[in-house]
Amino acid sequence: MTDSQWVPLSGSLRPALAEAEVLGPLDADATVTATVVLRRRAELDVAALSEPLAPEEFADRYGASADDLDLVRTVLTDAGLTVTDAHAGSRRVSVRGPARAMTAAFKTELNRVRYGETGEFAARSGELQVPAELGDVVVAVLGLDERPQARAMFRRHKKAAAKGYTPDQVGQLYGFPAGTDGTGQTVAVIELGGGYKPEDLTKYFSGLKITEPKVTAAGVDGGKNAPTGDPNSADGEVALDIEVIGALAPGAAQIVYFAPNTDQGFLDAVSTAVHASPTPVAVSISWGQSEDQWTPQARSAMDQAFADAAALGVTVCCASGDNGSADGQTDGAQHVDFPASSPHALACGGTKLDGTPPSTVNSETVWNTAGGGATGGGVSDAFPVPDYQKSAGVPTRAGDGKPGRGVPDVAGNADPATGYQVLVDGQQIVVGGTSAVSPLWSALLARLAQSAGRGFGLVHSKLYAGVGAGKAQPGFRDVTEGSNGAYSAAAGWDACTGLGTPDGAALQKLLGGKAS
Repeated sequence: MTDSQWVPLSGSLRPALAEAEVLGPLDADATVTATVVLRRRAELDVAALSEPLAPEEFADRYGASADDLDLVRTVLTDAGLTVTDAHAGSRRVSVRGPARAMTAAFKTELNRVRYGETGEFAARSGELQVPAELGDVVVAVLGLDERPQARAMFRRHKKAAAKGYTPDQVGQLYGFPAGTDGTGQTVAVIELGGGYKPEDLTKYFSGLKITEPKVTAAGVDGGKNAPTGDPNSADGEVALDIEVIGALAPGAAQIVYFAPNTDQGFLDAVSTAVHASPTPVAVSISWGQSEDQWTPQARSAMDQAFADAAALGVTVCCASGDNGSADGQTDGAQHVDFPASSPHALACGGTKLDGTPPSTVNSETVWNTAGGGATGGGVSDAFPVPDYQKSAGVPTRAGDGKPGRGVPDVAGNADPATGYQVLVDGQQIVVGGTSAVSPLWSALLARLAQSAGRGFGLVHSKLYAGVGAGKAQPGFRDVTEGSNGAYSAAAGWDACTGLGTPDGAALQKLLGGKAS
C-alpha cells in the first residue's frame, strides 16, 4: 500500500508517556497484540429499549455485521497479522503478529520504555492509521501500547488497630432488603492485577458465619489470578471486591475477570464479562483513571461496551475515584474519573458513615480525610449531560463553567476510618475507598434483582425518575454535609455523593421487588 491508502483513526492520538525512559525501538520480531473494535450495524439507543435483549438478538441488531468482520479479517491477514478471535456481539477482532507487521498495518512506531516501578514495556505515541478500506469500519484499535491504564481505588486504614465494619453490618445500616441474598444472580468483577487465595475466602466467610459464595477466576488476554502476597498490592483490591460482594450477596455467583492493566485488557475484560453466559446482573469495576489519561477512542469503546451491558440488562458499577475533585491530577483543573464518568455507568461515590449496627445511622458525610483521600466527583469534560440528569441540578464544571455528565450517581461508605474489615493474604485489615462502594452497589443490585425477578440495565432512569434540583430522591438517604474539594454536598443530587446512599427497602419498592 502507499501512504494514500491509509486514513487516520479518529481519537487514537497518544501522547508520549511523561517521565518514561525510551530504551529504543521494540524488537521487530517481538509479538504484539491488538483489539480492533468495529462499528455497530445499527445505532443503539438504550433508553428506547423497553426490555433487555437476549445476547443473540443483541448481536443480530447491534453487533458487527458478517461483512465487516470478513473484511477486517481479510485486510489484517493480508497485512501479515493473525486473527486469533472475533466476536460479533461485542464487535471485537483480536489480532497478533510481529511488531514489524503491526506497526506497518497501523502506521505507528513502538518503543521499549522504562517507567518507574512499572518496569519495561512497549509504548507508542502519535496517531494511528488504518488501511483505507477499513476507514468506515474500524472505530478503535486498542493495545500496542502497554502503559498502565488504570489504578485501583482502595485505601487501607493506616492504624493497625482500626476497627471498621464488616460488610454485612454496612448492608444492615443501609437497610438491604430482608429475605434476599442474591440467589440466582451472577456478579462479574473486573480486576487488572493481583489475585486472591481461596483459603482466605473460606476463612473470611467462616469467621462471619456467612455461607461462602461461589467464586470463579477467569483469565482474559493472558491475565490470571496471581496473588502477590502483599496486602498493599492489587491483592487488597481483589479481596475487597470479592469479600464485600460475598458478605452482602452470598447467594450470588461471582466471576472474577483478570486482565492486563492496559486499555486493551480493560476493554476485553469488560466486553467478555458483559457478553458472558449467563448474563451477569452487575459488573463491579473499582479501577479507573482521570478522563484525560484515556485516548478518546478507548473512552468511546468502553462507553459503548457499557451501553451493550445496559441493553443486555446489566448494570455496570464504577468507583468514582479516591482523589477528590481534581482526581489526583496536578494541572490545577478539576477532573472526573473514567470509566465512572460514562453515562452508561452507575458512578459510585464515597461517604464517611458513623453508625451503630444493626440499624442506627448516627451521621453520614462526604468522605474527605486530610491526607487520606476524598471521594471523586464533578463534571465530565468528555460526556454531555445525559437525559436522566437534566433536571437533577448538575452544575457547570468548576473552573471553566462548562456543562457535562455529573459524577457520581450514588454513594456508600468509603472512608478508611469507617472502612470494611477484610482478609487479604492472611492478614485482617480495614480498607476503604470508592473501591468498596462499587461492589456494595453490585451486591445490592443482585439482591434487588432476585426480588424483582430481573436485572435493571441502565437503572438510572428509575433512580433519577422525577428528580429535581435540591430535592431528596426516593430510595436514598440524602447526604448534605462535606466537600471533595471544588464541590460541596447539598440537598438533592450533588457532585460528591450523587443522589445519596441507599435505603435498600425503599429501593426494593422503587424497582418492583417484593418485600419479604
